[in-house]
Amino acid sequence: MSESALIVVDMLNDFVDEKGALYCGQSSRDAIPFIKSRIDAFRKSGDLVIYLQDSHAEDDKEFEKFPKHSVVETWGHQIISELAPQQGDIVIQKRRYSGFFETELSDLLKRHNIQDVEVVGVCTNICVMDTVGGLANRDYNITVPRAGVADFDSEFHEFALKRMDKIYGANVR
Repeated sequence: MSESALIVVDMLNDFVDEKGALYCGQSSRDAIPFIKSRIDAFRKSGDLVIYLQDSHAEDDKEFEKFPKHSVVETWGHQIISELAPQQGDIVIQKRRYSGFFETELSDLLKRHNIQDVEVVGVCTNICVMDTVGGLANRDYNITVPRAGVADFDSEFHEFALKRMDKIYGANVR
């Protein structure tokens, strides 16, 4: 059984396509080749590839803070075609920032005896950082490659990387 997992956070049309409701900018597009290479490497080694998919109802309370985005069964909710899940990959829908909030992520990682988790995706200062915090609270070994994360706010992006390193103990490289 695999001891490593790659978590791909919110690489969805609404965040990564320039027509998306919360487009994270060119940095999110620039991260795609790196993320694709990591997905391929994890698949090749037989490790878990887990996609977290921001998933909202039409009237989600989150839309009081952010524009309407990632509404289930819309174009914006779809994982970008360049990183489409394949057979054996796991897709977990989440309705809040952390991949652990009211999802099966914690049980899934335990069931697969995961020890080491690499996290890539968007947005660095929101869903990536909150998911990394959840991993840290559960004592996982965490890696966050700079080339694999992006944000629409460069200042918050740098803050989040620093916080994940200094507070959560992630290997930010």
